[in-house]
Amino acid sequence: MSGVKLDNIVKNYGNLEVVHGVDLDVEEKEFVVLVGPSGCGKSTTLRMIAGLEEITDGTISIDGRVVNRVAPKDRDVAMVFQNYALYPHLKVFENIAFGLRIRKESKEHIAKTVAEVSEILGLTPYLDRRPAELSGGQRQRVAMGRAIVRHPKVFLFDEPLSNLDAKLRTQMRAEIKRLHKRLGATSVYVTHDQVEAMTLADRIVVMNDGYIEQIGTPMELFVNPANTFVASFIGSPPMNQLPGRIEIHATAKTALVNDVSFALPENARVEHGQSVVVGVRPEHFSLHPADGASAIPITLDLVEPLGSEALLHSRIDEHELIVKAETQGSIEHLSSVEQVYAPAHLVSVFDAQTGLSLTGTDRQ
Repeated sequence: MSGVKLDNIVKNYGNLEVVHGVDLDVEEKEFVVLVGPSGCGKSTTLRMIAGLEEITDGTISIDGRVVNRVAPKDRDVAMVFQNYALYPHLKVFENIAFGLRIRKESKEHIAKTVAEVSEILGLTPYLDRRPAELSGGQRQRVAMGRAIVRHPKVFLFDEPLSNLDAKLRTQMRAEIKRLHKRLGATSVYVTHDQVEAMTLADRIVVMNDGYIEQIGTPMELFVNPANTFVASFIGSPPMNQLPGRIEIHATAKTALVNDVSFALPENARVEHGQSVVVGVRPEHFSLHPADGASAIPITLDLVEPLGSEALLHSRIDEHELIVKAETQGSIEHLSSVEQVYAPAHLVSVFDAQTGLSLTGTDRQ
């Protein structure tokens, strides 16, 4: 398996530039997920790697070879699409074997390879069925099997789970993760679902309006978002973001949200009187006091039970705030919450004008 390198990749449609100078190194055997809202350029970037879209400027390399002018079939990549792209008149065996037949591989090699891949994907009992006789999850496994039998240098996934229901998506996420661990394949995966990104990725690339906002491990992005966009996109529910103003007294740094004071990490790069956005993950609030935690009075509007956890929909004056708390088998103890606690080392702060993080990156 081999790595992929994007160097200052630009894509124009006429006079409209939709991908703006993207730089990305995908290491050998790494699973990288491109995530972002619709229209952010993630699928276009993936299609440029595959050769299905021409690049306007920049360089794409696979296994150290520049592939800008190389046809898709000669790039040695395999792509799994959202819509499966199976041949309805062919049985599962023939769908998986199709690429090998095009390469004129021997019947013995085809039979052996399809049998091995089918066993990995749990498709052996379905080899004589046609796609119409399969469930959505089984069809997606067939599409993955057709890609795997080619033993490509790079696997490309374009929102492969979007057509599945919630339960199947969860199952297929686990299968894809196990498959990647077993094959050790270099993979680039596109999704708009940040939960998929968090659970699958070695590293996540957050894109917005054709730019890369941040690259990092799932926990790096969760704990240390580079800006307010990443903070709002990664996490479910997303990070609470509240407008505030900095106060510095001696060595103590705080942010005032209306009259409520949030203690900040010592390494926050802030100035007295500066306008900021205060960020706290719903998970990072506590119902119990602790050293270094600010007491935050809230007005509770609604308790939303989720099973082992509940979301406390509340307010600090006019500013909405969501707190995630354990239910302990009941939500009665949550219905009277009037105060929560925010540990200073888990409070993020962003510049109000640029949206860039003003908090250090050593909190993990």
